[in-house]
Amino acid sequence: MAKFICNFISYSLKRAVDITVIIPSVTFPEACGDGNVKGTVPKHGKMEKYPVIYLLHGVGNDHATWNSYTSVELFAEERNIAVVMLSAENKMYVNHGGNSFMGDYFYDFIEEELPDFICGMFPVSERPEDTYIAGLSMGAFGTMIHGLKNPQRYRAMGAFSAGLFLPPTEAEKWDPEYNPLVLTERLSEKKVKDMKIFMGCGDKDPLFEGCRNSAEILKQSGQDVTWVPVEGYAHEWRLWNLLIERYMDWIPRTDYFSTLGIRKI
Repeated sequence: MAKFICNFISYSLKRAVDITVIIPSVTFPEACGDGNVKGTVPKHGKMEKYPVIYLLHGVGNDHATWNSYTSVELFAEERNIAVVMLSAENKMYVNHGGNSFMGDYFYDFIEEELPDFICGMFPVSERPEDTYIAGLSMGAFGTMIHGLKNPQRYRAMGAFSAGLFLPPTEAEKWDPEYNPLVLTERLSEKKVKDMKIFMGCGDKDPLFEGCRNSAEILKQSGQDVTWVPVEGYAHEWRLWNLLIERYMDWIPRTDYFSTLGIRKI
């Protein structure tokens, strides 16, 4: 496994940003001649580009938190998939107004600049059919906003522990461009093909009912939704460690690396 902690100047945010990038690489067994294909010499260069998950954190977290509290690095290595994690502060992964130097344009950063940087610097596929997005809590909200607004960019999305739809009186106060209910209505009108949604939550989480209701609203709108309630878990990392692995096993894969099967570490 190769892990890169990157700092670069963002043209969307007008400041330096930190991200963590996980790229599958040569394992120790492979280095010792025990790879997936016997008799082959391990190499770092790849002829094919990896599929990628853009993985979003929750409130109070940053680009390193997923890697600190879960086994996402192990899961990605086993499944031959790249993972990109960014720091989005507590800004909900949307654009916040202001002039070009004072505004926080995290929506633009995720949709335009981050893929530009990642696909330009790493062996990562640009194809929508190889691109996934997922997140927990605030990151689940961000996931759904980006996925519902841009279904053509993602093969699937995963929302863990997020009650997305507010009561009508509250929802009216939201910018419609970042209102999940409005975006769901628009999405049903587009009749997007092949986009899949994975949603999960622990039944001890105060957000459980909201998350289940959100999944039902999406299903009723005609979307392909997999709802995963998990008994005995609250709003906690043990649950998210479980869900990110389930999500990686659930996502539809058509890329070259999926034909290799799960790698043994």
